[in-house]
Amino acid sequence: MTENQNLLAEQRRALILDEVRRRGGVRVNELTRRLNVSDMTVRRDLDALARQGVVEKVHGGAVPVVEASTHEPGFEAKSALELSAKEDIARAAAAMVAPGSAVALSGGTTTYALARHLLDVPDLTVVTNSVRVADVFHAARQAGGDSPGAATVVLTGGVRTPSDSLVGPVADRAIASLHFDVLFLGVHGISAEAGLSTPNIAEAETNRRLVDSARRVVVVADHTKWGTVGLSSFASLEQVDAFVTDGGLSAAAREELAEHLPGLVVAGETTEADSPEDF
Repeated sequence: MTENQNLLAEQRRALILDEVRRRGGVRVNELTRRLNVSDMTVRRDLDALARQGVVEKVHGGAVPVVEASTHEPGFEAKSALELSAKEDIARAAAAMVAPGSAVALSGGTTTYALARHLLDVPDLTVVTNSVRVADVFHAARQAGGDSPGAATVVLTGGVRTPSDSLVGPVADRAIASLHFDVLFLGVHGISAEAGLSTPNIAEAETNRRLVDSARRVVVVADHTKWGTVGLSSFASLEQVDAFVTDGGLSAAAREELAEHLPGLVVAGETTEADSPEDF
């Protein structure tokens, strides 16, 4: 980490979280030197990260929270994390969508952010198993009436998860009968060894159906998902056409991803390969 007095609080906390996860723990006095900020500022940052449930404060510093592979946070808990990163990712992903496309969106807070940006893309057919994503388009239609170019939304049935996704045999059958141009997939975890994973076995099966029904698969996930492994894997990195993430992804992770998939879009950094035809 480099010293920078002008870092925004959220950027600073992302750096701290990365350091905690990379090293397995940090001390307050180390962070004050590296970030060139006061002891009080670092402690406030650690308090904020502890409230989000991603670090555990210990005497003199913090250590990462180790979650069980079956732990599945609820939508509200996840929606408070990495807000600016998710918006950057959503904006970059929306630029990849051509008007008139058939687009699928899985459940998740990043796909929820993407849905809001897709409201400006005309004539879409949107397939989703996310109640939250469907609500975005439903609210827009109510506000604007049946305006020309408004998206047509297909919401699968199924059993609702803590992430407000619909999964299970009903969702699986509905998805298997459809075909879409591009799938935007939110993930619990992504790694070279486990690929894409989730703590929910039923959600893993539904995600497999989504991947199978898509001409192109685009993962949308912030950098904190790299290296996280859930209970059930549902796709390998080789099945992914592009990964849209934020600038917090480490250089080592970028190199490893480049060995497994053809497209890496770092929101705010990548200028090429962000048109609909590139993946």
